[in-house]
Parts: sequence; structure tokens; C-alpha cells
Amino acid sequence: MTRRGQLVLLAAAALALALVPMALAHLQLGYDHDVHSATVDDQILTDTERTLQRALDDAAAPIPQQYDWSRRTAAVTAVRSRLHGTLATLNTSRLAAGTVLQVSYDRSRARAWAGTQCPDGSARQFGPCRADRGVVVQERAGETHVPAVAFEIRVTTPRGDWRSVSVVRTIGNEN
Repeated sequence: MTRRGQLVLLAAAALALALVPMALAHLQLGYDHDVHSATVDDQILTDTERTLQRALDDAAAPIPQQYDWSRRTAAVTAVRSRLHGTLATLNTSRLAAGTVLQVSYDRSRARAWAGTQCPDGSARQFGPCRADRGVVVQERAGETHVPAVAFEIRVTTPRGDWRSVSVVRTIGNEN
């Protein structure tokens, strides 16, 4: 082999040795070309909240006609029962895409919302709001109404975990 061939071979070996640690560092750090991809896809939260809104409106609509204020605990149980299928579907909806979605009731957020955001005012003859198992109920003319339900939404992807709290209001209670 000529001197020139040996020099080329030596340079190639040195370059290969230099690339090995760089390749290992790249694999260990999990470098992602898109820096913004580290945040949860907002579309997941938007779709989840939209689904919860529709389901809550359907679940809460018949409550005033079926439950007076003295039966508000039974009304909450009925709403949760009607929402059960939607929550079960949401919690398995993104598994095929490698995303775990967990939607559950947020009792503490419901209590906070009931204490600060409950619909009231001088022109309204509404009673106080009560939070029960994540569902906010209110007495209106002796009947039980559901102005809102608080949910905790957790999203787990291969890139990380995110948590969001959402208070979904029924139609007509968006004040």
C-alpha cells in the first residue's frame, strides 16, 4: 500500500472513531428535530372537551324534570352514570396511536367552581351550588340543575405526561 493510501485509511479510521460518541450521544439524548413537539397536542384536549360538552348536555338535560332538590344526590349519580360510557370510550380512544388519555372527575375543582363561579345575580332566583363527586348541582325553583362538571384530563405519550383541568358547563350556563 502506498503512503497516500495509508494516510486516507488513517483519516477514515479517525473520522469513524469521532462519529461513534456523537451517534451514542444522539441516541441517549433522544434528540428531536422539532422543539415544539414536546408539548401535548392541543387538538387532543380540544376534542376531549368537545366530546365531554356534548355528553354532559345530553346527560344533564332531563335532570330538572326528574329530580327535585331533595333528590340531588340521586341526580348526581344519574349524571355520572350517563357519562360513564363516554369516559370509558375516551379513556381507550387513543391507545392505537400510542397515547393514553385518562379522563376522571376533579372533586376539588368542582368545589372551587361551585364556590366562585356559580350562576347568581339579582335577577335570578337560584339557590346555592353544591359540588358532589365532581358534579356541580344547583337548586332552581325546587329542581336540581347541573351547571357544570369538573374533569381532570391526563395525556401520556412517549414524549411525556400532561395534566389539564377542565370545567365543562352545560348549555345556558356559560356566564
